[in-house]
Amino acid sequence: MTKESKLVVFRDFLNKAEAELAQGALEAQGVDSIVQADDAGGEEPGLWMGGVKLLVREQDRERAGEILGPSK
Repeated sequence: MTKESKLVVFRDFLNKAEAELAQGALEAQGVDSIVQADDAGGEEPGLWMGGVKLLVREQDRERAGEILGPSK
């Protein structure tokens, strides 16, 4: 991702595994994304109280929605 790209939260997930599956689906279609979890680098998964966020570039938000479909 370039420095000029504004990142937005595309979707929240309950756990990192679900977020990473979605990230893989986006990557397969050429959409870059970042999984953000406040879990002390994976050392404290119990800190996911706020959920796990999948970030995409603002200009890719619509395409990401087309790929992943509506949020559950």
